[in-house]
Amino acid sequence: MTLRRLWRKAVNDVMLTMTGICAVLTASALFFILGYLIWNGSTSLDWNFFTKLPLSPGESGGGMANAIVGSAKIVFLGALIGVPVGFVAGVFLSEFSGKTLANTIRFTADLLNGVPSIVIGILAWALIVVPTRHFSAWAGGFALSLMVIPVTLRATEQFLGQVPLSLREGALALGASKWKSVATVVVPAARTGIMTGIILGVARISGETAPLLFTALNNQYWSKGFNEPTASLPVMIYNRAISAFDDFHRQAWAAGLVLLALVLVANIAARMVLAKGAAAHRG
Repeated sequence: MTLRRLWRKAVNDVMLTMTGICAVLTASALFFILGYLIWNGSTSLDWNFFTKLPLSPGESGGGMANAIVGSAKIVFLGALIGVPVGFVAGVFLSEFSGKTLANTIRFTADLLNGVPSIVIGILAWALIVVPTRHFSAWAGGFALSLMVIPVTLRATEQFLGQVPLSLREGALALGASKWKSVATVVVPAARTGIMTGIILGVARISGETAPLLFTALNNQYWSKGFNEPTASLPVMIYNRAISAFDDFHRQAWAAGLVLLALVLVANIAARMVLAKGAAAHRG
């Protein structure tokens, strides 16, 4: 019995050590990326980076103001199109669909979530860019919306499924219709988790590059409206990184730092929303 206890303790210690090492390696990779970006990008950040347009190759200075605004426009379009579709589909999947239909929708959403982003970019190019014969922010927003739909759908379904059945039964017992009980009781009860999923989904698409190469392309100047080629931070990072000019490389590091900071802020906001909702639920 003593030998068996010693063996179990040894196995427990080994596995605990391995999990600790893996956790440290994971955190170290993140902090290495952050540190490397901060080291190379912070020295390149200045006021001109946020307020000036890019300069021609060979010229030093300039900024990426148009790319910052362009990224915001394209991500806004992607969220505007994809979030409502994913949310409504998630509500239907959780509350109204049958078992067979639900499994089919889940499988389709998982497939869409696993499609490479470059394939989604080619699809958006074929559906929007080719017929209109020009690149645009609309095409980029459409491509990103296809990526945010499955994330929003699964988050909505997951958190609606965690709402206690007693809330649904109570609303129905008071005479509310199925749709009214879902809209006024079930969805508000799960709004914190749904918002968290939406924030994470939008944060994910904000760093996508491949779909925008086929749809929004790029623009050295300010884009007027949504119906013409539009600059974005991920594409500008790509173009600057593969260039032969040191100043362009410097700007690529600065843009990468800004983009990563925006994604981190979105993730922190999602965590805060989820923690606030959990605290309110306990209270």
